[in-house]
Amino acid sequence: MARYLPFPESGLPGWMIAGWALLLLIASSARHILFQSGAFDLGYFDQAIYLISQGQVPVVSFWGFHFLGGHADWMVYPLALFYKIYPSVYWLFAVQAIALALGALPTYHLARQAGLQGSLATTLAAVYLLYPLIFNLNLFDFHPEVMALPLILTAVWAARQNKVWGFAICTIIILGCRDALSLTVAAMGFWLLVFEKKRVCGAIALITGVAWFLIATQVVIPAFRPGGVEATLRYAYLGDSVLEIAKNLFLKPDLVLGKVFSLATLEYGLLLIAPLLWGLSIHCLAPLTAALPVLVMNILSDAPSQRDLVHQYSLPVLPFLLLAVIAALASQKTWLRTRWKILLWSLIAFLALAKYGYFGSRYLNSLDTWSATRAAVAQVQSKGSVLTTHNIVPHLTHRPQIRFTIASAPSPDLAAFDYVLLDTRHPGWMSTSEFARNLVNQLQKAPNFNLRYQRDGVYLFNRGGL
Repeated sequence: MARYLPFPESGLPGWMIAGWALLLLIASSARHILFQSGAFDLGYFDQAIYLISQGQVPVVSFWGFHFLGGHADWMVYPLALFYKIYPSVYWLFAVQAIALALGALPTYHLARQAGLQGSLATTLAAVYLLYPLIFNLNLFDFHPEVMALPLILTAVWAARQNKVWGFAICTIIILGCRDALSLTVAAMGFWLLVFEKKRVCGAIALITGVAWFLIATQVVIPAFRPGGVEATLRYAYLGDSVLEIAKNLFLKPDLVLGKVFSLATLEYGLLLIAPLLWGLSIHCLAPLTAALPVLVMNILSDAPSQRDLVHQYSLPVLPFLLLAVIAALASQKTWLRTRWKILLWSLIAFLALAKYGYFGSRYLNSLDTWSATRAAVAQVQSKGSVLTTHNIVPHLTHRPQIRFTIASAPSPDLAAFDYVLLDTRHPGWMSTSEFARNLVNQLQKAPNFNLRYQRDGVYLFNRGGL
């Protein structure tokens, strides 16, 4: 990226990027240290990458399948090189923080490419960093698609500069970050062909996007997860498979329109555009063509998490919202045009929608057992199998077998575990205090388990002999 996008002479965006990356790293690390991260999705990727680094098959034990059966995100493999140096979940926090912050760099250069002066381009880099999704997504465990965010913006810059090889490399890496990004790439290709008149780059994106979508959903994912694409459950009212859902989008317009024209969709749209509303013009919305597939998926999904500024699902929309703002600014069709007013709007939006307040509320809800939990985790010294809570899993995922307690599931087979670590006060996602206490009572009576540690409602049992 540095070859194509040198830092500006002032160096200001460089300092902005480094400072914001550090802030994001501190925030995600603090959340993890407070036992607020979870098995899904931090433990999921941490275990998979650790197993890859150890030369083992990366089957996520609490999911039951090879991680490629999730989203065909093969870009996870290179991350194992960091774990070769030293296996630590903090590599993932660092990669995510740097990737999210780094998107400000191509944002700056896209603004300069559009003819905006340096100070206004720097302002747009700050606008990108202050977009609430950047901060919020950084707090939601880890997702490989964050690596695609700066590359989507860089790919557009490369296409406009007619740097075909740079564009192609970016496109390939983007496709490896998540299966659904193939639709974004294909739609970006259509936009480049029709609106930007970039025939070569447009054709590359359109062809590779469609091809990888079919390969990932019809070949790769079913090969590692026989049930096929798991996300189709969120669109069950449209069909049982990816192709059937795609077909029913056209054959059952009543179901689709009912979702599109709803209060939930209106609220979602307002959330997306509110931080950038000052810079959007109806005459400069062509870049949003590339965001249509992900917008449609999010709107039609039964999962509310796909329609907020907290989870990863709206990430592919952001680059094209920014491109629309850049186009409007270059055409002088925005509501605001002065730097301080733009920055003030962005700051207010950040203060209103970013989830920094969690550090003074929900992230402190388990402080009463924090010290005891840390002490118990430290006593799990072997690579034996572990049963624990959803929130403790990411602290113990460097092993082949680990699972978390689920109150609604059948009672776990305790014989399958070497350690059982429970927090009866804070039993974690999908569990209850009653379930945890009953499990503790069962373990206390089990002859082959010893109570190794107990304090503040935290219990660690280990199999005899360990």
